[in-house]
Amino acid sequence: MLRDLRPLGTRLIALRCAGFNNVDLAVAHELGITVVRVPAYSPYAVAEHTVGLILALNRKIHRAYARVREGNFALDGLLGFDLCHRTIGIVGTGKIGIIVAQIMRGFGCHLLAYDVLPNAAGTKLGVQYVPLEELYAKSDIVTLHAPLTPETYHMIDASALDQMQPGVMLINASRAH
Repeated sequence: MLRDLRPLGTRLIALRCAGFNNVDLAVAHELGITVVRVPAYSPYAVAEHTVGLILALNRKIHRAYARVREGNFALDGLLGFDLCHRTIGIVGTGKIGIIVAQIMRGFGCHLLAYDVLPNAAGTKLGVQYVPLEELYAKSDIVTLHAPLTPETYHMIDASALDQMQPGVMLINASRAH
């Protein structure tokens, strides 16, 4: 693709993400194409977006919005569940994961986490660090905030999904997948 873009005058590719893994940097360099990216996002913005996704899915906001536009005010199929006392599994407790933990603690959730380097700030918040398999098995909601590394690439596969509870909500707000 880069070889097709350069003859068209492309000299810069700006990525709206934190990683370069979708661009062959060696070929870009060879062709004289500069590649830039977003070096970091506001951890609060990403954490708040994560919680927004949880609320939207749980309370079926999109479905409710569509129904109201059609003049249908029935509640059938629109009821979610209380987040209070639910178990939230947070994979990756860097800046974003810790902020998600802070917000979800405010909802009264039980907080489980997995990270290769447990964060003391998480422990202070009452986060319980557990093995990944235990997090999958016990969580009502699993939210991902891990970097993309060889260890996290395809970490959510058929085996991981088989370990999760039926009906688990899975939110991927990370580079890992």
